[in-house]
Amino acid sequence: MEKISKHVSYKEGVYSITALRLGLKNDPSDAHLQNMKLIAEKVFEPLRMHVGGPIKINSFYRGPELNAAIGGSAKSQHCHGQAMDIDDTFGHMKNWEMYHFIKKNLEFDQMIWEFGDNDNPAWIHVSYANPGENRKRCLKAYRENDKTKYMVI
Repeated sequence: MEKISKHVSYKEGVYSITALRLGLKNDPSDAHLQNMKLIAEKVFEPLRMHVGGPIKINSFYRGPELNAAIGGSAKSQHCHGQAMDIDDTFGHMKNWEMYHFIKKNLEFDQMIWEFGDNDNPAWIHVSYANPGENRKRCLKAYRENDKTKYMVI
């Protein structure tokens, strides 16, 4: 299978335990694949070079059926191959450190400090739209009355 970038395989880009469990196809179109390559080139690879080791991708491309199955937003950039959720699972750099590196050094559309606490997010959601169209919008996800809410940070 084709690689999305130097350090991201196609399999990693489309992998979902939920899709496997439910028997859902999670195949990006050519346009989605181009978006995946763009965010990998503009965000993931420069971040990985800074981190100096592997970074876990929890979620990357999500087809409409998979997105609905996990309760994702209908407007999710994951559905266009424009967003990835990353985590410090391998221990090379903390999530908060990656968050601040991206914020200070890379172009992105939206970045979300996903849950966790004030010191470290549980994971980071980062998206990339198109050059010149990225908003550099920073949000923090939190739970209130069993609902996910977002605040601008």
